[in-house]
Amino acid sequence: MSNSFGRVLTVTTFGESHGPAIGCVIDGFPPGIEISAEEIRSELMRRATGQSRHTSQRREQEDVQILSGVFEGRTTGTPIALLIYNTDARSKDYSRIAAQFRPGHADYTYHHKYGLRDYRGGGRSSARETAMRVAAGALARKYLKDRLGVEVVGWLAQIGDQVCDERFDPAAIDSNPFFCPDPERVPELEDFMKRLWKSGDSVGALVKARATGVPVGLGAPVYAKLDGDLAAAMMSINAVKGVEIGAGFASVSQKGTEHRDEITPAGFESNHAGGVLGGISTGQPVDVAVAFKPTSSLRLPGRTVDVRGEPVEIITTGRHDPCVGIRAVPIVEAMLALTILDHYLLHRAQCGDVGPQEPRIPT
Repeated sequence: MSNSFGRVLTVTTFGESHGPAIGCVIDGFPPGIEISAEEIRSELMRRATGQSRHTSQRREQEDVQILSGVFEGRTTGTPIALLIYNTDARSKDYSRIAAQFRPGHADYTYHHKYGLRDYRGGGRSSARETAMRVAAGALARKYLKDRLGVEVVGWLAQIGDQVCDERFDPAAIDSNPFFCPDPERVPELEDFMKRLWKSGDSVGALVKARATGVPVGLGAPVYAKLDGDLAAAMMSINAVKGVEIGAGFASVSQKGTEHRDEITPAGFESNHAGGVLGGISTGQPVDVAVAFKPTSSLRLPGRTVDVRGEPVEIITTGRHDPCVGIRAVPIVEAMLALTILDHYLLHRAQCGDVGPQEPRIPT
């Protein structure tokens, strides 16, 4: 179904931006993992609005309720149901544009597909839905780290024309509101965002994420490739318009002698493949880069039509991100973790009795 993700580990999300609550059901999650509502909420607060003046000022408490699948602090192997009540929705902000199609949004397509739409904040098409991906991702990250030693980290690589990761300090990523790995760039980003906010316009962003410690052998030919599923997972995130694995589009200008990741007894010489060959993980870091378009909800007037097809001028009021890519870092991390865990469980189901193969190449 269109609201479910995964093969063995299945995540189904539900709810609308301005409905009473959002939630998800996680089916197929292994038993015995220690998890608490507080741990999940800590991940949710990394994604939450209102954390700085550079994001939407909607302030949700993100108090997650674990309704099932966890007993005495451990997952039981049964479906895990999570629920978050919406506490700071302002539907009246959208009453003026209820009969208008916002350019760059899903209003027009939802209207034609379903014959009606929830105009309050975009309804189901709102990025509010991604909170449940982060909640589910918190469990996936916990399993990957505790059982497999897999670490997932994401960062803001570029915002507009501002490159953010020429210098990379992973310890700096969570110490600033931009998820920027270069602390020296933060004051410049502050100034950039301040000017952007005053202009009333928006800008796109590039988010990168990396998973280290990924076992060799995850993914399968031909329609269950790890990189193929990663691309689909990332493209399912709101506002995403491009995905790269490894060298990505830079591969176009590379020579084969440069792009191929030569192998020696000491390991791979490079990682242009992004940790995936033939759709199967190599044991190297899995690298993904995700391009986010500029926010389409603007206070600057623009042209559109209403539900009768009449031309109108539209101004979107309410609380919106001038750059959705900033808060997208935890979402990209979550989708990377969920995809890897789903493939690990799929691999274990099919190839659990396949022993280590020789030679063992260091990664």
